[in-house]
Amino acid sequence: MADDFQHIGGRCGHGRSDDRFNNCACSPACCWRKKGAQNQGLGRACGVFSTKIHAACDALGNPIRFIVTGTEASDYTQALALLDGVKALAVLADKGYDADYIVNAANEMGAKVVIPPKFNRKKPPDFDKDLYKERNLIERMFNKIKHFRRVGARYDKTASAFLAFVTIAGICLWLK
Repeated sequence: MADDFQHIGGRCGHGRSDDRFNNCACSPACCWRKKGAQNQGLGRACGVFSTKIHAACDALGNPIRFIVTGTEASDYTQALALLDGVKALAVLADKGYDADYIVNAANEMGAKVVIPPKFNRKKPPDFDKDLYKERNLIERMFNKIKHFRRVGARYDKTASAFLAFVTIAGICLWLK
C-alpha cells in the first residue's frame, strides 16, 4: 500500500491523516505543500504569465458571459461553454473559433454562423462579410472592461477573484 497511492483533492493518499506531509515520497505539487498555483488562472505566453478572458456579448455589445483561463489556452476550447444556453440569431467570431464542432453547435442553436475560415480549410465556407464587421462590438467591450484598472493590471491573485471583478466590470457596462 505504501507504493500505491491515489490523488484525491490535491493530496496524495499515502500517510495517515495526522501526518505533516513532510515525509511524502511524491512531488511537492502532489501534497499540500504548494498551495494555490492551480487556481490562479495564469498561463505562460511569450515568456510572460498572464490571463485570457473569453467573453460573449449580445448584439449591442453588452457582455453576457465571461470565462478566465491561462494564456496558453486556445480560444476554441472555451467556445462551447460560451455558447451554452445562449439564444442567438447569428454567432460572430474570429478565425480562432473556426472548428467544425463550433459551427455544428451554432447551427443546432438555429443561428447563422459568421466565422471566417482558416487558411488550411480544404473547402472554405462562405460567410457574410458585412455582418462580420459587427464583430468589433466585442473588441470595444473588451476595451471598456480594460479601462477598469483592476482588470487591466490583474491585481487579484486567484482566478475566481479576478473573474468576479471582471463580472462586476461587465455589470457596470450594462448599467451605463
